[in-house]
Amino acid sequence: MTISLLLHALEQGLIFGIMVLGVFITYKILDFPDLTVDGSFPLGAAVATKIIFSGGNPLWGTFLAIIAGSLAGIITGLLHTKLKLTNLLSGILTMTLLYSVNLRIMGRPNIPLLGKETLLEEIKIHFPNISMNYLIPFFFLFLVIILKFTLDLFFSTEIGLAIIATGDNEQMIRSLGANTDMTKIIGLCLSNALVALSGAFFSQYSGFADVNMGLGTVVAGLASVIIGISIIRIPTIFWRTIAVVIGSLVYRLIMIIALRYGYRLGFKPGDLKLISVLLVIIALSIPIIKHRIDFITSFNLGRKDLQNNQKKEV
Repeated sequence: MTISLLLHALEQGLIFGIMVLGVFITYKILDFPDLTVDGSFPLGAAVATKIIFSGGNPLWGTFLAIIAGSLAGIITGLLHTKLKLTNLLSGILTMTLLYSVNLRIMGRPNIPLLGKETLLEEIKIHFPNISMNYLIPFFFLFLVIILKFTLDLFFSTEIGLAIIATGDNEQMIRSLGANTDMTKIIGLCLSNALVALSGAFFSQYSGFADVNMGLGTVVAGLASVIIGISIIRIPTIFWRTIAVVIGSLVYRLIMIIALRYGYRLGFKPGDLKLISVLLVIIALSIPIIKHRIDFITSFNLGRKDLQNNQKKEV
């Protein structure tokens, strides 16, 4: 495994790690399976790329991408809380309408950024003596660390604790007078803002934006969350935000290895979505398999103890 492959996995893992932090908020904290992310990821890419392509400031484009993603989350939250639609249907409806919104923003299915000054290239200007191979991973690592600790701080506040309590036991927190509709909307807003930010950076990193680039984002996010939590099982926000970022790095490394060497096993580039789903199934199966193994082991130990006791009585 080459250094360039590891750096490539690190770069993508950190970029998508921002998205995974957003998926973690809805999937694990709010207990809200939000499919909006399949639309808000390309939404962030579309907004940032359109502004950069039109000659605008890439920092301003990235900021507007965050705003657009948060609005997408608000729409899903309003559909769920005010119209009383199920969480899955709310996410599907928002994801579907965002496809048309993204097309309208870009004006065409895809936009290239070749020859355009992105935020990553502006950073390179300020650090001319550092190779881009090391500057990009360091920048995204710094950004992910900042976002991680910001989320940790947010979820230690009163509103953050209310969001956690809403996901744990909505009826109880509502009986205490908390507005669970508002906590859900805030959680969805924050989640999709992070997802859109990831999309904005990924489009600048890859050099283009495509209306279909968000396909399978929720599956990749779930896989990363499940893998990370399976690696680090400490149930605190501090460790779980670390866990999901590590899960994103592991997931991207597996996908890049599969893309680079999978042809030897008969895999093709079009099989990446299949591999993603298989990773999710495997990650979900690990706790169940482990529980059954522990149960069988304890059962066998208990039976042996019973047999030993019976022998002693005889």
